[in-house]
Amino acid sequence: MATRRGFIGGVSTISAVTLLGTSTAASAVEVTDPATDGTVAASPEAELAARDAIRAVNAGMRSNYAALKAELITHLSPVIVVQNDAKGGKFTLINNGAVQEAVNPVAEIFELAKSVSHVALGIFSVIAPYLSERIPNLPNAARVDAHDLHMVAFKGPQSDGWITPLQGFATTLTTARQQLNKANLPQDLRISFGKVIDEALTFIADSVRARSFDMASFENFSARVYPSIRTNMTYAANAQITAIEGLMQRWRTRIGEAAWADLYTVVLSIWTTSELNQASIIIKRCMNPAKVATHLIDLPTVQLPTDPIFVALDNLARIVQDNIAAEMVFPTDQKVADALKGKEDLLSDEILKQLGVTTGVRTASAVSTVATCPVQRTTAAV
Repeated sequence: MATRRGFIGGVSTISAVTLLGTSTAASAVEVTDPATDGTVAASPEAELAARDAIRAVNAGMRSNYAALKAELITHLSPVIVVQNDAKGGKFTLINNGAVQEAVNPVAEIFELAKSVSHVALGIFSVIAPYLSERIPNLPNAARVDAHDLHMVAFKGPQSDGWITPLQGFATTLTTARQQLNKANLPQDLRISFGKVIDEALTFIADSVRARSFDMASFENFSARVYPSIRTNMTYAANAQITAIEGLMQRWRTRIGEAAWADLYTVVLSIWTTSELNQASIIIKRCMNPAKVATHLIDLPTVQLPTDPIFVALDNLARIVQDNIAAEMVFPTDQKVADALKGKEDLLSDEILKQLGVTTGVRTASAVSTVATCPVQRTTAAV
């Protein structure tokens, strides 16, 4: 959905000035007749020029907005930027306009535990396109969306193209299993790793031998390894909590209590892990409780950006300047001010009103209120 923040894109000052100059000059041809309501007959060229002049107002606003944001970025402090990754996260401290430290603090056990825990998903990713579109008779069958299944099972069960890549994954698993005893792991973690890999190799061997698989057998496999995966998760979570809390305490001492009380934290993640994000949960406990709601920002991305620090600071600058603008531009309308400060589009209230959504709850639940869809002429969720 296009939002206000997406619309206020980065327009360069040069392009905005060019547009302003062109439009202003062109609009000079328009003369208003005071004896009318202000509307005069105009040629197509004059109408286009007039509308360009109106568009130039927004271009000018965007230029001013971008200039403020660009300068504000250099003043944001202190800020912690978190990049979620396979190693438990890369953490960067920015203070007084400069990067103070960037570190992956989480112990390697986190990465290893997550690696083995992903085995079942690795197998599923190979066989998924070859599934039958018929929803299997499983305990969670009612939760499977038939159309989603149709999208994922795009090759169907008639092909055996899954065999070669599954055998390739089995080779990777076999190598890991052979080296497992040399990895210097805690005993119960080594046992859980072995259980997951052994069960996976058995499932692959049985499926390749029969040149077929079904979701019932895969479900049995995943159920057998799930307790071991929970063991892995225990180790991974402990490693991450210990490392992040230790790092936060060290950085807190480094910058001092006064600065820490105003700390901003921006956590970059892909959309599928943006709610109840592991790093956010831990850092929240270390921040000033009075400011967590406004200073801890989970920023979902389509994919992790190539320049995460700039992306984090660019978005943070938008949020900070909007927070101040909201209360000063619209001091007499708290509802509009709240929309400018938050994730909502400023037009959301008016759109909901015109669509007949009368609830006063301005959240996703309001948008899902049932209304009549004029396109299909049927009752649908708006």
